[in-house]
Amino acid sequence: MTYEVSGVIARGKGAEVEVTQIMVPDPGPGEALVGVRACGVCHTDLHYREGGIGEDFPYLLGHEAAGVVEAVGPDVTGVEPGDFVILNWRAVCGQCRACARGRPWYCFATHNAQQKMTLADGTTLSPALGIGAFAEKTLVAAGLCTKVDPAIKPEVAGLLGCGVMAGLGAALNTGGVSRGDSVAVIGAGGVGNGAVLGARLAGARKIIAVDVDDRKLEWAREFGATDVINSRDADPVEGIRALTEGNGADVVIEAVGRPETYEQAFYARDLAGTVVLVGVPTPDMRLSLPLLDVFGQGGALKSSWYGDCLPSRDFPMLVDLHLQGRLPLDKFVSETIVLDQVEAAFAKMQRGEVLRSVVLL
Repeated sequence: MTYEVSGVIARGKGAEVEVTQIMVPDPGPGEALVGVRACGVCHTDLHYREGGIGEDFPYLLGHEAAGVVEAVGPDVTGVEPGDFVILNWRAVCGQCRACARGRPWYCFATHNAQQKMTLADGTTLSPALGIGAFAEKTLVAAGLCTKVDPAIKPEVAGLLGCGVMAGLGAALNTGGVSRGDSVAVIGAGGVGNGAVLGARLAGARKIIAVDVDDRKLEWAREFGATDVINSRDADPVEGIRALTEGNGADVVIEAVGRPETYEQAFYARDLAGTVVLVGVPTPDMRLSLPLLDVFGQGGALKSSWYGDCLPSRDFPMLVDLHLQGRLPLDKFVSETIVLDQVEAAFAKMQRGEVLRSVVLL
C-alpha cells in the first residue's frame, strides 16, 4: 500500500519551500512507517533549501522529529506499531570499525530506508538526513527510531532529534564538561543554548555565553549561563579570560561554525583546555592558526558530530530528566506552527527571533 500525504519540499536551490502531496510506501525489510506528530524547523533544513548540503533536489525537508510507529517491515525487532519514537539520523550498524571498537556514537556505516518516497508524478524525493519529517507520514530505516516515554510532548521530544541534542552532547559527551569546570559557549542559538544547558547539567561552576544578540543572551541566562558577553561591544577572548581569573575557560564550545569564532574559541581556552566545534561550517571556509600556538596551548581540539550521542542511550535518559523537571527542554519551543508556515519560520530563524519553531501534525 502507498499513502498519499502532505509534505514540505524544496524543489530547487534557493526556491521557497512548498506544501505538496507525496507518496509514502509501506515499509520493507528493516524499515518503519512513522506518523509524524511534531518536527522542529532546523538550520540544516535551510541549508538543504539553499543547496549547501547537496543538489539532489527535490528535498523532502524536516528531520528533528517525533512520532508514532504505524507499521514495520520484516525483521524489525527494535520497535513496533504504537511505539512513540524520536527520529535520529544515526542508525548504528553494529558492525563497522567504530562499532567494533565500542564507539557506536561514531558509527561510520549509518543507513537509511531503501525504498524511496516520491511526488505524485513519481519524481524521487531526497529526505533530509534520511528522514524527511515535514510530512504527515515518513518512511525511515527502523534504526532511526528511538523509543521513549510517550508522556513527553511531541514538540519537545523532537528537539532531541537534532539541534538540542547536538548542543547538550557537545558539552556532556564531546567536551566532557565535569563538576566545577568553567565553560564558554560562542553562539547562543538553539545548539549553543543546548550546550549551555548541558554544561549546567554537568555541574559547571561558570558558564559564559557569547553572542551578538542581546535577546539570545537573555535566553542563555534562562538556560543557566552565569555570565554573558555581547561580542559586538566587547572582545570575547578578553572577556572570557577576565571572567576566569585571566586563565581562559576549561572548555570552549563553538556553536557558530565560522573561522573567526573558532579562532576566538581557540584563544579563549585555558592551557590544556578543550575546544569543541559543533557549529557547521560551509565548504568554502578555511582556518589559519600558527602551528606553534596549537602546540603551545596544548589540550584538545575536537569536532562534535550530533553531540557524539548514542540515541538508544541518551534519548530515554534525557526524556526522563525532562519529565522529572530537571531538564527544561520546553523552553526551546518558541512557537508551534503548521506545514504551510515553514517558509515563514525560516525567515524568523534567520532574523534570530526564535530558538525553535515546531510544526505540529
